[in-house]
Parts: sequence; C-alpha cells; structure tokens
Amino acid sequence: MTEIALGTIPFGTTLDEAASFAILDRFAEAGGTVLDTADNYTFWVDGGTGDESETTIGRWLASRGARDRMIVSTKCGARPTVPGARTLDSAEGLSPAAVRAAAEASLRRLGTDHVDVYWAHIEDHATPLEEQARVFGELVAEGKARHVGASNHPAWRIERARGLALSSGLAPYTHVQLRHSYLRPRPGARLNESAHVQVGEETLGYVRAEGLRLWTYSTLLSGAYTRADRPIPAQYDHPGTTRRLAALREVAGEIGATPNQVVIAWLLAQDIVPIVGVSSLTQLDEMLGAREVKLDQDLLGRLDDPSLA
Repeated sequence: MTEIALGTIPFGTTLDEAASFAILDRFAEAGGTVLDTADNYTFWVDGGTGDESETTIGRWLASRGARDRMIVSTKCGARPTVPGARTLDSAEGLSPAAVRAAAEASLRRLGTDHVDVYWAHIEDHATPLEEQARVFGELVAEGKARHVGASNHPAWRIERARGLALSSGLAPYTHVQLRHSYLRPRPGARLNESAHVQVGEETLGYVRAEGLRLWTYSTLLSGAYTRADRPIPAQYDHPGTTRRLAALREVAGEIGATPNQVVIAWLLAQDIVPIVGVSSLTQLDEMLGAREVKLDQDLLGRLDDPSLA
C-alpha cells in the first residue's frame, strides 16, 4: 500500500530537536514509516548548513532504536559547496566523486549503513549521464542504497539514465520525485523555485507505463488550500484553478474531510507517494487523518472531470 512520506525540511533548523522528535514520535506511533530528507536541508535559512535534517533524523533513529522500522529517503547533488551560500550556484553536483562523498556523509549523519531510497536531487549537466547512472547503480550493488531515484529530472533524462544503467548490468532509477498537487500551474508558467520540476501528463504516463514509483512534493502548496495567509501562487491563477478548488471544497464538505486531506487521499488513490511536511502536531494529525479518507470512483471522477482543467 502506498504511504504518506513525512517531509522533514525544517527539522533541526526552524523546528528544534525537541519539536522534531515530538513529530517523529507521533508519526511513528501512528504507523508512519516513510521519512524524506536531503543532504541540503536546510542550507537556505540563517545558520543552516544542510546537515540539520539528516542529523536530527539520525539522532531520533538512534535514540528510539527505530531504524529497522523506517523507510529513509535522502538526496544528494544540491548541497552548496561554498560555506554560507544561499543559492545552488555551487551545488555539489552528481559526479561519481561528489555522489560517493555525499552518500558517506549522509550515512554518517543518519547513523545507518544504508538508505532505502537515494536520490539525484537536481540535474547535473556537467557530468556525463553515463557516469551518474553508474555511480548510483554501484551504490545499490554495494548495499548502501536499496533503491535509487531521480528528483527534479525530466522524463527523457530519467529514461536515458535507466537505459545506461541497465546496459551496464546495474540497478536503474526506479523512483521519481517531482512537484505535484491537485491544482496545476498555467502551462508554461515558470515556478518561483527554479530547481523545482512540475509533473506533467507525459511524466504521469511515463511512470505508469514503466512501473516507476512517483513521489510528489509541494503537495499542499505550503498551506494555500486552507490558510488565508498563504495565497495560491500566481502561477496557478487561471480559470481551471477556480473550478478545481470548487470541486475540491465540495467533495471535502460532503465527506467531512479537510481540503488538505482530500488532496492527499487523491494522490494516494493514484499510487503516488505524497511528501507532506508539517511544523506542528496539529498539522501532523490532519495529515495522518487523510489515510482514513476514502475516495470512491464517483468522487475521483468528480475531482478529475476534464471540464475542470
């Protein structure tokens, strides 16, 4: 069964260790098992280096003896190599040396000998794709990663990398992570977050046809579905958004769920892993409640009515 992944971006920075541990404890007690992090969370906040989220998770796993119960997902390639940098201009990249160094550092911070999913966080056009595919495949062969995936990569590069890995007898990318939610930005709109890659219909068809597991982030648009102080991004300002919001709120009202829960349930119904970040136990409880929301074919049909686009 597809599960919700707990996003951990603020752990150790905007959320201190005590608050982070409280969320992790509640998540695990409720049967949650999937944690998503990266080796650069959260370098862009004051005082952040990128170590914080992994380190916090590693300390929690050790203190609770929870490693064998959790699925740990982390990423490399987008950590600045210049101390104090707040952009991706000096990102570590995906050369074999960079990936291996990043993997060893992540394993050390997480306090484990392997991760369950290891991701290429962003594209690296300076390193031949063959070298990228090889080093990720080698990490699987060496037991340092159970599975590997590509985050923020277009479908054609993922497919080419998969072919290169398979032709070398190595494990290919089997997981894909992209930005996706119930609302869709205008076609061609440029997102404020330059490194984000939005799911498109072509990618959805590709992952389904190839049997890849799709994980999605920015699932709840930073609270825009329910919070008046979090407006929907301007890139989503088009008639389809108005129609889809009306359908979402109508369905949520009928079944006694929040719009956030319906969005998460909608993704789960498509066998997509929604990554949901929270900063409080109240938000976590709402997220966990989405697992009880059942969308039958009629409700899904209403949410996905082509006339809403």
